[in-house]
Amino acid sequence: MSRHLLHTIGLALCGAILALWAGQPAQAQAPFDLAAALAAAEPGATITVPAGIHPGPLALDKPVTLIGEPGAIIEGTGRGDVVSVTAPDVTLRGLVVRNSGDSLDRENSGIVGFAPRLTVEEVRLENTLFGIYLKNAPGSVIRNNTVYSKDLDVARRGDGIRVWYSDNTLVEGNHVIGSRDVVMWFSNHGTVRHNRVEDGRYGLHFMFANNQIVEDNELLDNSVGIYLMYGRYLELRHNRIENNHGPSGYGIGLKDVDDVVAEDNQIVANRVGVYADNSPREADAVVRFERNLLAYNEIGVSMLPVVQRNTFTANTFQDNAEQIAVAGSGDLMRNHWAEDERGNYWSDYAGFDADGDGIGDLPYAASSFYESLLGLYPELRIFQLSPAVQALDLAARAFPVFQPRPKMADPYPLMVPPVTAWPQTATGSPSTAWWIAAGLVLLGLAVVLSGVAPWRHVR
Repeated sequence: MSRHLLHTIGLALCGAILALWAGQPAQAQAPFDLAAALAAAEPGATITVPAGIHPGPLALDKPVTLIGEPGAIIEGTGRGDVVSVTAPDVTLRGLVVRNSGDSLDRENSGIVGFAPRLTVEEVRLENTLFGIYLKNAPGSVIRNNTVYSKDLDVARRGDGIRVWYSDNTLVEGNHVIGSRDVVMWFSNHGTVRHNRVEDGRYGLHFMFANNQIVEDNELLDNSVGIYLMYGRYLELRHNRIENNHGPSGYGIGLKDVDDVVAEDNQIVANRVGVYADNSPREADAVVRFERNLLAYNEIGVSMLPVVQRNTFTANTFQDNAEQIAVAGSGDLMRNHWAEDERGNYWSDYAGFDADGDGIGDLPYAASSFYESLLGLYPELRIFQLSPAVQALDLAARAFPVFQPRPKMADPYPLMVPPVTAWPQTATGSPSTAWWIAAGLVLLGLAVVLSGVAPWRHVR
């Protein structure tokens, strides 16, 4: 038999074997059963969750780590919680968790933790009433998650993140959209930083939570930016608090809190930049605002007349419709509007600096006849930017008998803003460049119309 023939026969046999092998049905791969994998896992095990939809609810009663591959989804039934954690030292990472129940009285949640040191990282929560809820879970970490609430009226939503009786918790790098609040309640020694909270009710809400560090967060388009209530030793630094409007519309609200430091925050285009009620409470406590930008708010700072021992220094009050308001009858003279002969910058200061030391030679005093009327008749705010306001204040200056008593006085007003207001284009007051551009457009339109109009009547 020739070598050519043997070669041909060998190729034919190989092809037949390959054809038979290819024709065999592939062995079906058993679907991944996450509940079974959890039941079989030893404490401390790491379980990789493959892409696909894995049914909930899940109960994690041993310390394990769940790491989701791209597309791994834990789907609830639309009733109750989706993931419940009762063991310490559990980690959830890289998953999508969705479809909790909608019962507010049962506080249905996407992820609820009942044990210490729960870590939730890079998880996306969708269609959940409460997003991530810690209940007696101290030492936990909630980091780099995205939380979407259910599409409900704001009063019917749950909190995107709620920390309850959980000390030493880190809430970092999360993006919360359309929830009710992000809450730290009865939880001490917490850190809340690099979060973005928008389109909710209270961006950050603290109650009975002491020793909190709140820094580098963005609170945008909520009803309230940050509300601090019944706590002490609270530090707010480098937060962007913008366009918070609603029944209160506070950028920062203080209620019965002690020893608060607010530094280097941007508080812009809110209804009220800062609101203070009985803060500080105790005689040896203070509240301090330094190097903050308060710009383009309807009211820069509003305080009850009983409020005292607040210190404001090196802040920029830039073009607030009303720089200072008293929420009641009285004044705010028992607060300190300067420190170490350094006050604040006021964009409406009409004084001068003859010696060139950067400090105004006359005190800044908030005393507007129109603003005094606002305290009695808030509905007059509708005239805020009208010529009637200027007429009232001009008449009061012409007839000093009508000039109201100043609400406050800054003895060392700064001539140059220590914090510069950036041009406002997206929210708040438009920038000067915007107004110039708009004026040029209107002027060009007028020129065009003036040239076109005569020809329209020519027959």
